Amino acid sequence: MFSKACEYGIKAAIYITQNSLLNNRVSLKEIAAEIDSPVAFTAKILQDLARNQVVTSIKGARGGFEIHNPGELKLSQIVKAIDSDDVYKGCGLGLVKCDELNPCPIHDKFKVVRENLKEMLENTSLKELALKLDDGTTVLKI
Repeated sequence: MFSKACEYGIKAAIYITQNSLLNNRVSLKEIAAEIDSPVAFTAKILQDLARNQVVTSIKGARGGFEIHNPGELKLSQIVKAIDSDDVYKGCGLGLVKCDELNPCPIHDKFKVVRENLKEMLENTSLKELALKLDDGTTVLKI
């Protein structure tokens, strides 16, 4: 459903949030290692997130990445920064032309899935997900 870049972006943002809640900044290399992503690819993703004001990049010896107000930052903002709003518009079967007038066989059911996904992304904060990592109920990698 999400692009690989978006998946890595979500993982990176959760990891940065987890550290930001402890007032720690994290380096590019640390983030890439934690989310199992190539450093160059992670750098591009973080650049997109910084450009869209999801993460803050601090330069220098004590620099790194951090997130301010993770309780207010929603998953939908990360998805929009990396994948745009396309995730809410695509056809479940990948058809180029699929709409109310020309629906694919799963159009109506997939429309509900997209609506539920949008609601979940808009109502889930990074802080909420980072706290689940902290209490051990979730993992970022296996």
